[in-house]
Amino acid sequence: MDLQQAFNLSVALVAVFGGWWMKTIYDTLKALRDGHEQIKEKVQAIEVLVAGEYVKQEKHQQDLDALSSGLFKKLDRIEDKLDAHLLSSHPRVVPVSFHEKEQ
Repeated sequence: MDLQQAFNLSVALVAVFGGWWMKTIYDTLKALRDGHEQIKEKVQAIEVLVAGEYVKQEKHQQDLDALSSGLFKKLDRIEDKLDAHLLSSHPRVVPVSFHEKEQ
């Protein structure tokens, strides 16, 4: 084996191992890209799911109206009980409703 053949053989071996190494790097990068795409799709699906779960303005307003209505009914009941108790213990006192003052 002369010097030229040894040089050609060494260049061929370097080319083979370099090509194999570059192919390995390429396959690894491709696998990472595919994994990144899958993760991106999952995150987008979660974003859509979260955005769909916001409370709608109409529903929020209806719930708030129902809550305030129930609360005012309870407060009116308490006021009526206090008025009845006041009338039974002090017959000369005339209770004034808060609703009458506003009007």
